[in-house]
Amino acid sequence: MTYGDPDERWKPQENPPVPQAEPPAPVAPQVTEQPTHFESQDVVVRPDQRGATGPRTVRRSTAVLLVITALLAGLLLGGVGARAYFGLGDDAAQATATPTATVVRAPDSIAGIAQAVVPSTVYIEATTATSAASGTGLILRSDGYVVTNNHLIAEAVDGGTIQVTFSDGTVEQAEVVGRTADYDLAVLHVDRTGLRPLTLANSDDVAVGDPVIAVGAPLGLEGTVTSGIVSALNRAVQAGSAGATTFMNAIQTDAAINPGNSGGPLVNASGEVIGINTAIAQASGTSQATGSIGLGFAIPSNQVKRTTDQLIETGTATYPIIGILLDSRYTGEGVQVATAASDGNEPVTPGGPGELAGIRAGDIILSIDGQPMTSADEVIVFVRAHAPGDEITLTIRRGGREDDVTVTLGEQEAN
Repeated sequence: MTYGDPDERWKPQENPPVPQAEPPAPVAPQVTEQPTHFESQDVVVRPDQRGATGPRTVRRSTAVLLVITALLAGLLLGGVGARAYFGLGDDAAQATATPTATVVRAPDSIAGIAQAVVPSTVYIEATTATSAASGTGLILRSDGYVVTNNHLIAEAVDGGTIQVTFSDGTVEQAEVVGRTADYDLAVLHVDRTGLRPLTLANSDDVAVGDPVIAVGAPLGLEGTVTSGIVSALNRAVQAGSAGATTFMNAIQTDAAINPGNSGGPLVNASGEVIGINTAIAQASGTSQATGSIGLGFAIPSNQVKRTTDQLIETGTATYPIIGILLDSRYTGEGVQVATAASDGNEPVTPGGPGELAGIRAGDIILSIDGQPMTSADEVIVFVRAHAPGDEITLTIRRGGREDDVTVTLGEQEAN
């Protein structure tokens, strides 16, 4: 709709029409707003996208309805992004998905950081005969190595295709170098050199309140930048299914993270990667991701570095272990080591790191390295944030007495 010059509308007319009586205005129906109640408990789900590709062109008369429906489908059903949802052809989609910075900003501004980071992020599409997923990755090394989330590419590993689109619009087919569901990380390789990698920061230096920027392709909208702060550290996050569970000692952020941000970088004020965005929280009763509510989680960069180094070198990854079973039914202070065997596993693995350190069945773990432990998940993610061979100190209670025991962590191959 085009509006005329405002001045033009108020010019006097030579022969103004005779005013006609206007019909009475219709009475608007009365609507009573009903309050909406939400439960406080949160459920962590992954911000991935899964589903089949829709039509690339739509009739203009249905565009608004389809855009709204498509956004819901992308969040609830997991579609493949803007190329299908917004009715754009390949050329049009690429034109809108690859913005060119025409104005140079100060390097330490959000715009300046984005201009430096976006060219080193990539858009990833993983396709099988029956499904498609899209998300984000970042350039890890100049010789063609890219890191992303395992859950993004897992279904396409056997018999599917994985395609990497760079910020300049060029496309390469990728092969999987190695992946692990336990840490939800995957390393891809493309036949290209001279890439500009992002720098992995020391995530141990991150503090609550630090400003951060997330880069990704939410709903397939490549090169999207959002900003926020580090909301919390050392969040014990468990995501995924029973067959592919990921435990993360995660960085929490309020930067908007949505389906399609999976595998993208979370960077600090220097443009260095402090984490890989991998999960978002949703209110209780929501089984699928329905959009950001300001609770996003990233795998810390130190964990990313250790695991990707292993994947590139050997194709597999490992994680550290104590060699104990934890009783999830225990409700008292701390976390209890199981008192009986389960599924053929002893409460304390004979000859394992825990037994060698003097841990016994029924011991209560109160803290690890001074950090209080309140759930079995916290113990698991705290241990997995270390490397095999590291030493940690457990404060345990046994028979009313508290003692510190030092455990040298063992090693187990990750899934």
